[in-house]
Amino acid sequence: MADRSLARFLAPLALMVAIVGVILVVVLSTTSNDPSPARPTHSVDVTHTTPAKPKRQAYVVKTGDSLTAIAVRTGVTVDTLERLNPDADPQALRVGERLKLRP
Repeated sequence: MADRSLARFLAPLALMVAIVGVILVVVLSTTSNDPSPARPTHSVDVTHTTPAKPKRQAYVVKTGDSLTAIAVRTGVTVDTLERLNPDADPQALRVGERLKLRP
């Protein structure tokens, strides 16, 4: 009878030790002891740069567009769109209408 109570105590303890051991193995195997940072295997020519894309000056309204959707798509705020396009009705944009994006 004493053996059964000892087994009931040791079984969960052994399970916890096994779980901790597995966690330690996983953590230690995923961390690297190499302090040097990763270096690229190819050289990069830093003197050659591509020119930046010119910012669009206007946006042509498409079916289903709203000022909010246009603002998200172009990176121009709704307030700026409204200020630059005072004649445009935000509630009734027309397909094909050109909206200014920049002053």
